[in-house]
Amino acid sequence: MTHQKVAKSSKTEELIQLNETYGAHNYHPLPVVLSKGEGVYLYDVDGKKYFDFLSAYSAVNQGHGHPKILKAMIDQAKTLTLTSRAFYNDKLGSFLKKLCEYTGFDMALPMNTGAEAVETALKMSRRWGHMKKGIPDGDQEIIACQENFHGRTSTIISFSTDQDARKGYGPFATGFKIIPFNDPAALKAAITKNTVAFLFEPIQGEAGVNVPSDGYLKAVRKICSDANILMIADEVQTGFCRCGAKFACDLEGVKPDAMCLGKALGGGMMPVSAVVARKDVMSVFTPGSHGSTFGGNPLACVVAIAALEVLDEENLAAKSLELGDYFRKKLSEVKCPKLVKIRGKGLLTGAVFEKGFEAWDTCVELKEHGLLAKQTHGNIIRFAPPLVISKKEIDEALAVIKTVFEKIK
Repeated sequence: MTHQKVAKSSKTEELIQLNETYGAHNYHPLPVVLSKGEGVYLYDVDGKKYFDFLSAYSAVNQGHGHPKILKAMIDQAKTLTLTSRAFYNDKLGSFLKKLCEYTGFDMALPMNTGAEAVETALKMSRRWGHMKKGIPDGDQEIIACQENFHGRTSTIISFSTDQDARKGYGPFATGFKIIPFNDPAALKAAITKNTVAFLFEPIQGEAGVNVPSDGYLKAVRKICSDANILMIADEVQTGFCRCGAKFACDLEGVKPDAMCLGKALGGGMMPVSAVVARKDVMSVFTPGSHGSTFGGNPLACVVAIAALEVLDEENLAAKSLELGDYFRKKLSEVKCPKLVKIRGKGLLTGAVFEKGFEAWDTCVELKEHGLLAKQTHGNIIRFAPPLVISKKEIDEALAVIKTVFEKIK
């Protein structure tokens, strides 16, 4: 990876050095130190203003510091923040009801991070396969896709195909099969009598906004139903209006058996995640079989309720659909010989450059011009602004992108 030299203030240099000295080097951030966020904008320690076109990997769909979510958080922080699940609290029931009504599922199990939601879904599907289908415990199989990103816990990386996530971390958990994404025939062929679930992203975000062919989700739904296995959609990044509908599966009118949720459920304020599922699936959990001290804490509950209400009140699904189509149309008009494809749904867009192109320097150049985005898989830049962005702001951001992209030779 190349590292373009960028002029940084002494304050920026000092804070970056603190990170590098005292923090594990498990991230490679752009050379910017952020200190403030407001709406679709971020500000660095020197006061420079940037468009946020990453949205913390879709965790900030409602924008930075949304006043309604912020008020809910502050008010609750003054009364009660944490009880653990050893007791009931007065906010959890309302949150679970709101989440189930929003998603259309029967029951929800709250956790904290997206990876925890995926781990919950893995345990749920294995136990369902044992208790409901009679598969011997230890023989359960789960199918996942190549180039998936479901998190970085030791179980999850066991079925990752990203060698950076796997190297040196063996031995790996067993019970997983990996098939190509966007290949219904491969899914059908991989299913055996011990298969309990197919876990997949409706759109692969970390893989570079990899959008499947039309009809893929419907085909997956039929295959899973016919084989009596669980269709589990990881909508941690694609959910909560990011892709132009409440959830990416809604784009084909498909309802999975369960969904993994997170990121924007916390309104950009704090980690909140959950699994939602049918009652007959979720009922496999019994006291002591799964849990989290912070899962379902009252502070998270009120923040998540406000986050869900903002999505509806501001009609962010329709806005994402309209502005996303507009953004990709205008982006496709930019003249850049190295740019080979624009793809995405809603306000989740991938700009794919030719193989071998290193997009890091382009992201640094975008930063210098006041727009923050991040490359993935080396040659792809993902654009995902907060859904509260206006058309005027989209146009201003496009002007920045055009300026930078048209310099690429």
